[in-house]
Amino acid sequence: MALRDIITDPNPTLRKKCREVEVFDEKLGKLLDDMRETMEKADGVGLAAPQIGILRRIAVVEVDDFYIEFVNPVIVKTKGEQVGPEACLSVPSKSATVKRPHKVTVEYQDRDGKLMSVTAEGFIARAFCHEIDHLDGILYYDRANEGK
Repeated sequence: MALRDIITDPNPTLRKKCREVEVFDEKLGKLLDDMRETMEKADGVGLAAPQIGILRRIAVVEVDDFYIEFVNPVIVKTKGEQVGPEACLSVPSKSATVKRPHKVTVEYQDRDGKLMSVTAEGFIARAFCHEIDHLDGILYYDRANEGK
């Protein structure tokens, strides 16, 4: 595994829409491993590929003992809402209050290309939404005034 450099706002890469992953190979596995190590070293709870300069639909999330790797994730169902603080490794030393769904279901592929689905609530659901937004070039503060 290797640490990757995390790019920061206003780097234009953070505003680009990512392409789907089509090849599931050893290179993808290494990237996912590197992303997890980079996220952990930076003391984050999530990291999306564009944050390390790679425009692919890939993200990792780790909250407490829960870890997940998303390849080509899509939020397919939401329920309720929550409003709370968010911050981002690519927007250092800042935070904002953001409205997100309380519960989300995400369909995605794992590192081997297998189709998967996961449902989460609360903070983990917030982290899922935050990272998936990165894949569409959306930063958390873009949503900071929604619902006010």
